[in-house]
Amino acid sequence: MSGSADEPPYLEIALGSFLELVSAAEAAPGGGSAAAIAVGLAAGLCVMAARLSTGQLPDAPDLAVAAERLRDRAAALCQADADAYRRFMSALHAPCDPDPEDRWRQIAAALLGATDVPLEVVETGASVAGLAARIAECGNPNLLGDAVTAALLAESGARAAAALVLINLKGLQDDDRRNRVAKLVEEAAESAGRARRRVEP
Repeated sequence: MSGSADEPPYLEIALGSFLELVSAAEAAPGGGSAAAIAVGLAAGLCVMAARLSTGQLPDAPDLAVAAERLRDRAAALCQADADAYRRFMSALHAPCDPDPEDRWRQIAAALLGATDVPLEVVETGASVAGLAARIAECGNPNLLGDAVTAALLAESGARAAAALVLINLKGLQDDDRRNRVAKLVEEAAESAGRARRRVEP
């Protein structure tokens, strides 16, 4: 398990080792961690493209700082998703409570907690897609491919995380989160569409 005494956190291991962890016959790191990394990579591309767009965007330094924060947040969510999943599995396999309803409440609470992380990935992805679209439209034209890639990666990560949120909420009454996710995915898609149009004939 990542973060245990015999294994460092994901951000401290080599990329190849992380890919091996994702490929292992273990449930975590899984889809949520992969979605978070996709969003983190997209944000990293935004940092680079913004830093090289100071001649086109007066607020390029501010955009780079904002993208840096989003990159670091997404990177942290990669680990957080796996940890939240393990907490849910621990609750699921805990010794049976004498009160079945109380046990179900504990499992539901752990599941909602595990839903918080992919929801944050969706939020982060939508924000990154918006930054990427702005850079694609107004930034350094030599970095257009990087900005468009960032927008598409961010949208994909947001969509993937949104699917996980909906899976976790299945059978639970939480329309607020469902509506929030739908709105954020729509925002990410709109931003990615703006960026993609910059390269369409």
